Amino acid sequence: MTEPATPKRIIDLGAGFMSAKVLLTAVELKLFTHLAGGAKTLAELQALLGLSGRRSTRDFFDTLVALGMLELRNGQYANTPETDFFLDKNKSTYIGGILEMFNDRLYRFWGDFTEGLKTGKPQNEARTGGDFFAALYADPERLEKFMRAMAGISLFSARALTQKFPWKNYRTLADIGCAQGVAAAELVKAHPHLRGVGFDLPPVEPIFNRYVKERGLDGSISFQTGNFFEDDLPETDVIIFGRVLHDWSLEQRRLLLEKAFKALADGGAVIVYDCIIDDDRRHNTFGLLSSLTMLIETPGGSDYTGRECVEWMRAAGFRSMKTEPLAGAESMVCGFKP
Repeated sequence: MTEPATPKRIIDLGAGFMSAKVLLTAVELKLFTHLAGGAKTLAELQALLGLSGRRSTRDFFDTLVALGMLELRNGQYANTPETDFFLDKNKSTYIGGILEMFNDRLYRFWGDFTEGLKTGKPQNEARTGGDFFAALYADPERLEKFMRAMAGISLFSARALTQKFPWKNYRTLADIGCAQGVAAAELVKAHPHLRGVGFDLPPVEPIFNRYVKERGLDGSISFQTGNFFEDDLPETDVIIFGRVLHDWSLEQRRLLLEKAFKALADGGAVIVYDCIIDDDRRHNTFGLLSSLTMLIETPGGSDYTGRECVEWMRAAGFRSMKTEPLAGAESMVCGFKP
């Protein structure tokens, strides 16, 4: 006999914002960082986090247990192996920066998603005449926080990239829109024969240099100031666009790939990685949600399929393109200059 239909899946999906906010609040309170030192009782956590101690506090922690984000053993709350590894701010594997950004900005802007669909216009600071990126780059503290968020979400794809491309055949690379420098750092650390360049706007330089120096790679990686729409790209063997193309319109993506083709040495390669949507547009849910986020955040950005990226690369002159998964929802598309 078939089970009777229930609306559970629909209700769970519709209530998903509640679960998301519970997790984002836990990250905001640094709960998982506090628990990295060991399990704690309800009373200890209430005092440590400055919570009221009323019934909602217990519900908050028990909800995190039900969501699989905490464990409850003998009256004490503890991190799961997953949250201990990824959400302890003192670990290099911390990815909470992107969750902090979700909480600080995107959670409220997604409240205007319907308006974005109707108008096709961004629903972030631009809606009230502001410019998120201009304000961001003018504020060193905010910029560094944003760069940490990008680093956290890029780290594991960068590590996968160290294994999924024939780096032994190349000597130099340029990471375009490099942010904190995670991709270049991971690649040079894994392949010491490589020399890297990070290419980004001037306010990024001190953040990049500090990150690279902390990892002992300042002799192998340098920073080059530039605007990738206005300036020539660095002349290297490999050019990387990591989480860059989805910010821009189709015309701008084509321009960047054309500029990469011009800058690359013969036999060089371009690597594009993003939350690339599967060609059937049915499976990479996070990639599709990322694309909708670009509606919220940008005038012309969106995520895209591997097939679409291959077409843009071919039009720019690249050959032998291929698409490969990296980590999580992210994949890369590689193209080679004849």
